[in-house]
Order: sequence, then C-alpha cells, then structure tokens
Amino acid sequence: MKFTLSWLKDHLETDATLAEIVERLTSIGLEVEHVDDKAALKPFVIAKVLTAEKHPDADKLRVLTVDIGNGGAPVQVVCGAPNARAGLIGAFAAPGTYVPGIDVTLSVGKIRGVESHGMMCSERELEISDEHNGIIDLPADAPVGTSFAAYAHLDDPVIEINLTPNRPDATGVHGIARDLAASGLGTLKTAPIESVPGKGACPVEVIIEAPDLCHTFALRLVRGVKNGPSPKWMQQRLIAIGLRPINALVDMTNYITFDRGRPLHVFDAKKVAGNLVVRRAKAGEEVLALDGRTYRLTPAMCIIADDNGVESIAGVMGGEHSGCDETTTDVLIEAAVWEPLNVARTGRSLGIVTDARYRNERGIDPAFNRPGIELATRMVMELCGGEPSEVFTAGWTEIKRKVVAFPLTEVKRLTGLEVPRAESLDILKRLGFEPKDDGKEVVDVTVPSWRPDVDGKADLVEEVMRIHGVDEIHPRPLAGHDAVNGKILTTLQVRSRAAKRALAVRGMMEAVTWSFIPAKHAKLFGGGQPALKLANPIAADMSDMRPSLLPGLIAAAQRNADRGYGDVALFEVSGIYEDDKPEGQRRVAAGVRRGTAGLTGAGRHWDGNAGPVGVFDAKADAIAALEACGAPVDRLQVEPGAPDWYHPGRSGLIKLGPKVVLGHFGEFHPKTLETLDVAGPLCGFEVYVDAVPEPKAKATKTKPKLDLSAFQAVKRDFAFVVDRTVEAGALSKAAAAADRKLVTGVNVFDVFQGAALGPDKKSIAIEVSIQPLERTLTDEDFEALAKKIVDNVAKQTGGVLRA
Repeated sequence: MKFTLSWLKDHLETDATLAEIVERLTSIGLEVEHVDDKAALKPFVIAKVLTAEKHPDADKLRVLTVDIGNGGAPVQVVCGAPNARAGLIGAFAAPGTYVPGIDVTLSVGKIRGVESHGMMCSERELEISDEHNGIIDLPADAPVGTSFAAYAHLDDPVIEINLTPNRPDATGVHGIARDLAASGLGTLKTAPIESVPGKGACPVEVIIEAPDLCHTFALRLVRGVKNGPSPKWMQQRLIAIGLRPINALVDMTNYITFDRGRPLHVFDAKKVAGNLVVRRAKAGEEVLALDGRTYRLTPAMCIIADDNGVESIAGVMGGEHSGCDETTTDVLIEAAVWEPLNVARTGRSLGIVTDARYRNERGIDPAFNRPGIELATRMVMELCGGEPSEVFTAGWTEIKRKVVAFPLTEVKRLTGLEVPRAESLDILKRLGFEPKDDGKEVVDVTVPSWRPDVDGKADLVEEVMRIHGVDEIHPRPLAGHDAVNGKILTTLQVRSRAAKRALAVRGMMEAVTWSFIPAKHAKLFGGGQPALKLANPIAADMSDMRPSLLPGLIAAAQRNADRGYGDVALFEVSGIYEDDKPEGQRRVAAGVRRGTAGLTGAGRHWDGNAGPVGVFDAKADAIAALEACGAPVDRLQVEPGAPDWYHPGRSGLIKLGPKVVLGHFGEFHPKTLETLDVAGPLCGFEVYVDAVPEPKAKATKTKPKLDLSAFQAVKRDFAFVVDRTVEAGALSKAAAAADRKLVTGVNVFDVFQGAALGPDKKSIAIEVSIQPLERTLTDEDFEALAKKIVDNVAKQTGGVLRA
C-alpha cells in the first residue's frame, strides 16, 4: 500500500515530521517498507530560455541560452525538443545532476561541436508522466531559480507499508490516518460525505441472481459528462503510487480505491444493453477485460452481465466493451459488496491481480457502500460535470455489527502489559469500537463495520497492545528448568534424532516420502486393509496409508537411477500404519541401498571387495540404527523368517528374546522388485524404533565405569570347518562367549566351500579382537585363550579348527 505524505494529511491534522509518522506506523503494526522522499528531483530548478538559435551543424537542434536564476551569466544548452523557444520556462538540470528517466548523470559535453552545460527536461525524463514530445512548458509566472519539485508538488514523500491480510481497513489512506490519530499522532478529519440529490430514477436496474456472492449493489447514472484528463494533482498522486493516469472517470475510481479502500467501477451507459444481472458465469463464457486479455469463465465465478453478455468479472476487473473513454457522455457508477472468498478464488484461477481484487478479497467496509457511491458521484460532477439520477440499490442495506465479550484482564494475561481499564476502553473508542462500559469486568464491545478481522477477545487485546505500544513489552529471559538436564524431548523424539544421525554417518541420505501409496504396493508390504484406505485420496495411486516405509524409499531410489544416479543410499525415520487406531501408528527407521552404495567392502569382510549391495549391508545399517536407539546389540538375535518381500535366503529377522521383534533386513525378492517396477541390486531394512525397550534407571550415586585399557589390543584369526547348515552368527557368538572380558569383538571375514572340505561342509574364518585389561598377555595366555575359543566353538557348533 503506497500513499504520499500530503495525501495522508488530507485526512490527518498533524504537525508530526515524516520520521515521526514512519516510526509510529511501524509501531502500531503498519510496517513501513520504504520511503521515497523524491530526493532525485531536488537538484532540478525552474529556468527561463532567453534565446533559441538554430544549431550550426544540425537542423533539428537548437542552441539555447538559459537563465537559471542564480544571478550569474546564462548557461548554454543544446536542445532537440520541438517546443524549445525563447521565453519558455521549464525544468533545468545542471551538470552533475542524475536524470532518473534516462538513468544518466549529466556532464558538460559537446553536441555536434557545440558545448552543452546541462539540459532542459521533459516530463518523462523526470518520471512524472510518459510525455516526451517536448520539454516541460511552465506558466509565465513560474518563479525562475526555485526548486521545480517544490513548485510542481513533486517533493511529496511516498510511503509504502506492508499490510497483513487481516487489515482491510488500512487499504485506504483514510483508514491509515484513523489508526495514526488513535495512536495520538494527530486528529482525524471526519468531514461527512453529503448525499448528492438525484433527478429521476436510475433507468438501469440490478438483478442479483447470486446473493451468496453479491451482498449488495448500488448503481447510479450520471448523464452529460465530459470525459478528459484528470486534474494535475490527481495524476501526480496516482503516478507517485505507481498508477498510470488514463482519464478523469477511470482515475477517479482509482483514486477513491486508494483514498478510501472502496473499489468502484464505471460503465459507459450507452454501451450497456438492458438491466445488469449479477450471476454465476456459464461454462465456456468469455470476456475481453480491460487489460486486453480474454478470459474463459467457469460457473464458480461471479460476473456482471447485460443483454450483450458478460460486462465485468465481479470484484476483479471490468470488461473492455463497456469501458469509459473520451467519447463517454453517460456513465453508470457501480459500488458493490462481494463475497471475499469468491473474489480471491476467481482472481487466483484467472491469474488476475488488481487493486480492486486486493481489497475485495480482504473484505471492504459494507457501511461505506452508499457513502462511496455518493463520494464518486460528487467527484464525477466536479471533474466531468453531468446530472446524476437517484441511486438504485439491490440486496441488503442493514449492517449487522459483531459484539465481542472482552474481559479486560486478558490484556495482562496475554501481553504482560499493565494497561489501566480506562485507557484500554479509550483506545478501543479511538479506533472506532463501541465498548459498553457498565462497570463489569467483562465489557461488550461493538466492532466497527470496517474491521471484519476482529472476532474474539484476543483480537481486542491486540488492538489495545499495538496502540498502547508494543515497545512497552519488556524482554524477559526464559524460565530455567528445575534441573540442568531436565528432559524436554520424548523418548521417541530422542531415538528418531539418534537414528537419523547414525544412518547419515553411514553415508545415507535422508528422504521424505508420501504417507500414501498405491493399493497394490500396500498389499505387497502387508497392508491393504479397508480401514487404511483413504476416502478421498489426492491421486489414484495414493489410495492407501503406508504399512511400511520401504515402498516409498525403493521408488525414490529407482527415480534417482532413472536420472543417472544408480548408486544411492536413502533412509527415512517416520510413521507407518498397521490399523486405523492411534496405537496402530508405529515409529520406524528404514533404509535402502542400490547399486554399489554399500559400506561392507570398505574393510575386511568375507564377501571381498565392494561390489553390489547385499544382505550384510542392510544388516549393518539395521544394527547401527538399533544401537543408536539404545537397543542392547550384544543380546540381539538374528534369525530366519523375514517378511515375504525379502529374498528368503538373503534376509533376516532381528529379535530381542523369543518374542520382541525389533526389525528385519535383507535383499528384496525379485517378485517384489517386479511388482514395484524397479531394477538393480537393492537391499534394505526396517527397524521399529518404538519397540526398543526403555533402558533401566540407574542409581544416581553409581559411579561411571571406565573400560579404557592401557594395553595394546591384539587380533587373532581362526578358521573352522563346520556343517553347511551352521550359521556364521552362531559361530561368532560361540567364539565371543569363550571369554567375555578379553574377547571384545568377532568379525567374519571369509566363507569358503569346496570339494577339499568334503560334502556339506564349509569353512568360516573369523577375526577375534582381544583386549587385555590388567596386564600384557604372554604367549601362554594367548595359547590358553585360543584353546578356550576352539573348544567353545566345537561344543556349540561342532566346528573343527581348519588345518
């Protein structure tokens, strides 16, 4: 919203400076974004052309001698304007002056061999209009040597404020002045708008067929107008706020739109056939609008039509057919109150942004509808003459104002401000509210018609707060917790963050996928129950709530592969849905790896170098996520029996004890990949963050146990021949159980099968990490520990040390 300082003072009696006004606007919630004080026009002065001689080397140029009113010698200026002549008084720019219209800083120069010490300027060069056919021609009494900007009233600062959508009352200069007056920065000028007597009934009537979209409509005919340019002062104000003057009738509507926040429209009455009808548009109807574009309308849009068809898009933009031009002699002035939501939807659908839409979609003052058309009538008669008819009104005329119960103690509770009762009520009165002060704690406050945004007590508290002064609210530090380590996040929140960090450290990228998946994908991953189907899905392929995070992650990996990024590792920590009850939503961490985006090849491992991702990559990711969530990884059990979407021989189930399932992992079944229409090496996992048991509370006096050892760790390799059915995990557990104090880790680094071992046999090689705690181990100690490992493996798995 833009306006000039003089425009504001048309409505506000104040001696405040520009700086004080700008500061007060921001403090009361009308944030000032920019102030243009027209500093660029200050160097231009009024000058008089003394002589104008033909340029010796150019037929279209003249050499002028110019009196700039400084008492010195006239200056020489080369000018090409056709109206340059002796005796002309215009605007002069000396060397060193920046000319905004041509984006040039002047200097002394030669034009066809003749020096020019400045220039005489046109209106376009000063950005005060588009006129550039000649230099500015001022009246003979214009004071030579004085500021041109001051003489032409162009030294009027332009203020731009950033309006929030809930302040339709501040879309007009009068409303802004009302707020400033309420804040104590002056007195609001409240001259009443007198009715203009009409002669005879308006010959054009209005029929409202869509009362839900048009609440009231006022129309008046003015005969015998003479349209032409609007007054200079009006043009200057419109140009200052970025509008292009067109003609008096159009400029008048634009002026009132910004002056009072009351959009209007004028029809050329001779181009209107029959009565006006406010209705919904018919499917396929079109209108050529004032912006020169043709718009196709839908039945959801409100229009104004006559016997010729559509004449205007209601509340948004008028039609070109009935627009006013220099031939207009009879004009219909329209002022209506439209349904804000419909105006917003129409403008958004058609892609039209206008000043009328900006105000109508926020909700204009319904009580100003009749005064608005009276003000427009008076301005038309002043600018263009004419004889008005009586006003024809359709729709409701009585305004129902809201009444809000306002407990005055809410000001203290919601803002912390101690505002006396009398001051609170006085602030509301100055803003136009009508509090009924009967001495009670709760006061009934009648809301003014221009504040549709005020609905409850919190809104009234905001009004008191912003006028009393937001800067009166003193900053206070946040209250401290009872304990330094007071818990803020829930257990699930802590685990979710920890799992995300752990998986990110493993080189995986976080993804956020849809909670809705296709029905066949949901069924494939154990879902598809009727209770989890959406009643109104946003798309046909998003019909079911996801029973697993894996379908979305697999699809995301494939989309990356389709674009040339085949080696990806993605994870997500989010919710899945087992049924439609609150307890049916579970928190899980899941991830997938594709191509060669694995980590197991980075170190010593039984399957060799880093090739395609596989089951052990998924297992390592799952264990890492569970460990980050606080699961006792040393007691986890890996068993067969993973869900059907995994490869049966390359997957596993992670359990804690015989009953608690913490997750599953593995390579995906070929049929799963086929159903999802994906390809490539893919493995994944899913662990249940909410299934990890809570850690047992420890006594506060327990001292921390330090497991760091001062002695060198040692690694020894063993290779055992076992039956082909023996799992590597079982052998690792047996080796680790030989001495839980010294053995700190067991890693499988080789699996071999061959005829040399015998039928149904295989070799499993393990690396055992040994950490002495009390002393350096001797050879005898290592031999004793090795014997215990071999004996324990033989006892639990039947394995024999390979020769």
